[in-house]
Amino acid sequence: MLRSALPLAALAALGACAYPYSPPALSPVTQPAPPATGAPYTTAATPPSARAEARAPITILVSIDGFRPDYLRRGVTPNLSRLAAGGVSADMRPSFPSKTFPNHWTLVTGLRPDRHSIVANSFIDPARPNDTFTMESDDPSWWNAAEPIWVTAEKAGIRTATMFWPGSNVGWGGVRGSGNHGAVDGGTRPSDWQQFNQAVTGHQRVDAVLDWLRRPAATRPQLVTLYFDTVDSAGHSFGPADARTTQAVAEVDARIGELVAGLAALGQPANLVIVADHGMAATSSTRVVALDHILPPADARVFEAGPYATFYPAPGRDAAVRAALLKPHAHMTCWAKGNIPARFHYGANVRVPPYLCLADDGPGGAWAIEKTTPVKPREGGNHGYDNEAPDMRALFIANGPAFARGKRVGDFDNVDVAPLLRDLLGLPAGRNLDGDDRPFRGVLRR
Repeated sequence: MLRSALPLAALAALGACAYPYSPPALSPVTQPAPPATGAPYTTAATPPSARAEARAPITILVSIDGFRPDYLRRGVTPNLSRLAAGGVSADMRPSFPSKTFPNHWTLVTGLRPDRHSIVANSFIDPARPNDTFTMESDDPSWWNAAEPIWVTAEKAGIRTATMFWPGSNVGWGGVRGSGNHGAVDGGTRPSDWQQFNQAVTGHQRVDAVLDWLRRPAATRPQLVTLYFDTVDSAGHSFGPADARTTQAVAEVDARIGELVAGLAALGQPANLVIVADHGMAATSSTRVVALDHILPPADARVFEAGPYATFYPAPGRDAAVRAALLKPHAHMTCWAKGNIPARFHYGANVRVPPYLCLADDGPGGAWAIEKTTPVKPREGGNHGYDNEAPDMRALFIANGPAFARGKRVGDFDNVDVAPLLRDLLGLPAGRNLDGDDRPFRGVLRR
């Protein structure tokens, strides 16, 4: 079985990077030559020679994990900056919690985590208390509450391919059987998909997408996803302001340049939708709330810790936990799940633990909630904070024949991305989604 083949370090890089990250040696950043006219970069450029086949535009959804919009101002992103100048750009609000798996699932379902049920990078369900969801989990029962865009597309006869995306390896709608080594009965996956492995380089990921697009029309995907993890990994390990994070930004920008150049060489028009799942805040061992100074460890199971912490009270200790957590605390605020502020749209799902505490994230730097006071000094970065915090903002760029050029739209919630993808694919508007295509109605070419 391949489901357990992912090393823990790779899984951590895809999400919260809970393990130390040692970045691979980055190759020198090379860029394709800019257009000779100096015009803004656009994916709709005509190839230099006539093509035997006239290709219809495809849609490519690209995630650059942990990419803050202000990274574009570091002077190392000529490709992304040209795409923004020649298309549509914005600062995008993630959903709460501003973690990897909840937000990637929101981007492809149009539902917030409380409704699509991937409520964190790790959680339990009262219906199966002996199991824990992790970033390795591919049992469809964890995922089946909300249909992702590639399943909707496949049902409509639109071929899809995913070069990594959380949940894209899941047989959505299926059931894991008890026999045949846990094989999934039924369910829908993309026509082509890859199991995540951090060792697959950015070059290889782009090459795989371009190889799919070299196929004959009958087996060529019309919706593709592409995922990069290195910016997030560097941000966790070194902090968002570190030169090594900037180097990772430059490296992934070069891969975007390779993708655009490859599309032009194939004569393949594409609507690129480039997003991030969340931003990144600077963290330090000097800004820590130690839970053992607030709550006896025996009183509650601390399920998650970091930018926020969640708690399951021990039997008979709920009143003590409530009294300890719900009084004022420096640098963090706590709620019982039923009283989490409505603006977070979080706390109704049965998978959300009974108590949640959220650390402060402000101009002086982000705080972290940990079980004990750190014994070693460290600096780095993290996400999971208030989704309204400026450093949690996520990248959004859209460029291609469906989009106006040189437009900036106001901040919007990432639940609006899935409705946009439906428009680009010619799918009907989704029913009962949390988002809609309103932010893009003035910048889409119908």
